[in-house]
Amino acid sequence: MKKRYTTLLIVLPVFLLLSACGKKAAPVASALEVPVTGVVQQDVRLESEYTGQTYGLSDIQISPRVDGTIESLVFKEGNLVTKGQLLYTIDPLPYQAKVSEAEASLAQAQANLAKAKSDLDMIEPLAKINAVSQRELVAAKSTYDASFAGVKAAQASLDNARIQLGYCRITAPISGLIGISEVRVGDYVRPGAMAVLNTISDLGEMRVRFTISEQEYLRIFRLATEDNSSLKGAGKSITLKLSDGTIYPQTGQLNIVNREIDPTTGAMTLEASFPNPLKILRPGQYVKVLIVTDVRKNALLVPQRAVIEMQGISQVYVLGDSSKVQMKIIMTGPTYRDAYIVEDGLAAGDKIAFGGTQLLRNGTVIKPVPTDWQPGVPGDKTAPGK
Repeated sequence: MKKRYTTLLIVLPVFLLLSACGKKAAPVASALEVPVTGVVQQDVRLESEYTGQTYGLSDIQISPRVDGTIESLVFKEGNLVTKGQLLYTIDPLPYQAKVSEAEASLAQAQANLAKAKSDLDMIEPLAKINAVSQRELVAAKSTYDASFAGVKAAQASLDNARIQLGYCRITAPISGLIGISEVRVGDYVRPGAMAVLNTISDLGEMRVRFTISEQEYLRIFRLATEDNSSLKGAGKSITLKLSDGTIYPQTGQLNIVNREIDPTTGAMTLEASFPNPLKILRPGQYVKVLIVTDVRKNALLVPQRAVIEMQGISQVYVLGDSSKVQMKIIMTGPTYRDAYIVEDGLAAGDKIAFGGTQLLRNGTVIKPVPTDWQPGVPGDKTAPGK
């Protein structure tokens, strides 16, 4: 047994020595690679966004002016029509009958006038030689005057009947795009405020109406009326954002400011016009109207994704000496595209680290990766700069 224990004591140290020799040293942790960009300093034109609705340059409702049954639709719905083009016909038979009746009444009145004129022409010379009494002369003149007035009345009735007959043919008052018809052949229509057959819109130029608050109106007015105001001309370059988030390729200009502020809402209505050569805009669309309402000279800008917000406090990691990052509290102002305007806490030339990692701490040593970034420039904003 003693020999066996001696052998174990000799083998065990050798085994431990061999195990220690086979174990590798732990690798040294490398610095975390973090995209870093410089604070951008530039003039910024801040845009305010308002919700608006589109209208045609002219949106004309087509309504009947006589009652009757729709006899035909002489146009293709949703297509362009030209001014004077026939659109609808209403059954004309009742109105043709009225025209015929008015023509007969006019013929009767004209016959009565001819007889009264003949009687007057015969009595006037006899009255001069006292062959008839003055009373008979006065009666003849009255009959003639009444007959003359009767002809005028009959002519007016005929003209009105012809006008009513003409209203049975409804034509386009303007050239433009016509919508889907509200009535079909066989429907009975009658004049009235609610009796709309269709609507034609002139889409060559579109109007966009939107509202701003009274406070916003006062602020913009004061800025725009300052000497050498940078807002002068802003109303001639208005941007439109469509419902899918894309920017409309044509710029518009402000053309109407309402005379009053609505006392029930405290808002003022404005209207801008936009060219519409491709007919992309249609009446009734809801859009965003972007107008420059402030200009910041030499503003400091940082990416929104680099700002950490906690309990209402905004912070960024600033790259310092020896590639250490230090958390710094900043005061942010309005947003500009995908950036914040920094009003306090940073200076031009500071370099900040992009967020997106929970490994950053105050004093962390990083491997900075210089990154190109400009406000609103599309693409991968954290790709290393060349």
